[in-house]
Amino acid sequence: MATETETARKVVNDFVQLVFIEGRVEDAAGRLLSDSYIQHNPEVATGKQAFIAAIGGMLSAFPDFSYDIKRVIAEGDLVVLHAHVRMTKDDRGTATIDIFRVADGKVAEHWDVLQPVPEKAANENTMF
Repeated sequence: MATETETARKVVNDFVQLVFIEGRVEDAAGRLLSDSYIQHNPEVATGKQAFIAAIGGMLSAFPDFSYDIKRVIAEGDLVVLHAHVRMTKDDRGTATIDIFRVADGKVAEHWDVLQPVPEKAANENTMF
């Protein structure tokens, strides 16, 4: 039997794969998004339909969108993804931290922190 952490990690992995890699937003929302989904990004409304509209619209507007996962941290019902997000092929991108809470086998809540990748940095370390 899978632990809570293993289950949460699989749910989030499957969700991100469907949404951001395959572009199957409605399918992902129908299968893996809680009916009581809570969104903490102030630019996106709470709820399944709001998620479908916002993310589906974004993916339609940016057909070259990419979501490259660099790190996954999971504990209990929480999964954190550190990713490099690009809206276009020429975009320097955004360092993104997505935090998902999983309940009853579905994504129940989401927070994110976004930081644009600068052209120049004060050090030689990357953001990834």
